[in-house]
Amino acid sequence: MAKGLVLLSVVVASVFVSQGSTSENQRLFNNAVIRVQHLHQLAAKMISDFEESLLPEERRQLSKIFPLSFCNSDSIEAPTGKDETQKSSVLKLLHISYRLIESWEYPSRILGNPNQITEKLADLKVGISVLIKGCLDGQPNMDDNESLPLPFEDFYQTLGDSSLRKSFRLLACFKKDMHKVETYLRVANCRRSLDSNCTL
Repeated sequence: MAKGLVLLSVVVASVFVSQGSTSENQRLFNNAVIRVQHLHQLAAKMISDFEESLLPEERRQLSKIFPLSFCNSDSIEAPTGKDETQKSSVLKLLHISYRLIESWEYPSRILGNPNQITEKLADLKVGISVLIKGCLDGQPNMDDNESLPLPFEDFYQTLGDSSLRKSFRLLACFKKDMHKVETYLRVANCRRSLDSNCTL
C-alpha cells in the first residue's frame, strides 16, 4: 500500500513538472511571437514613413525595383509558400527564424536605432535559441555551424545602389524578413499547442 502511494506521488509530481515545463514553453513561444509582431509593425511604420517622404515619381520607381531586388536573407533556405511552411517541422521553423534574425545583427545598426531595434533583435534571438534547445531536448544541434559568412555583414552597404535605393531596399528587406519570422513563429507556436488548424 505504501509503495503504491509513493508510486502515485511520483506520477503526480511528474505530471505537474511536465505541465509546468509545457506552460513555460508556451509562455516563451507567446513572448517570441509578440516580440516579432512588434518588430514587424515597427518595420512597416518605418517604410511607410520613408515612402511618405518621397516624391510621387521616386515612389513609383522604387515600387518597381524592390520585387526584383535581392535581400541578404535570400541566401537562407526557407519555405517558399504556405503549404511548405505548414509542412515544416517546429524545429526547422525555429532554425530558419533564428537565421533570419541573425542576418540582421549588423544591418540593423544601419537602420538607426528607433526603439532600440538592435537590442530587440538580440533579445528575440536569445528567446528563439532557448526554444530551439527546448525542442532539441538534449539532441545534437545540426544547425550550429550555419551562421551567415562574414562577407554578408556589410551586404546592404556594398550594393552600389544610390542612397535612396539603398535605404528603401534596407527597409523593405527588414519588413519582409520580420514578416517571415512572424509567420514561422506563429505556425510553430500553433503546432506546439497541438492545434490541428494551423492555417495561414
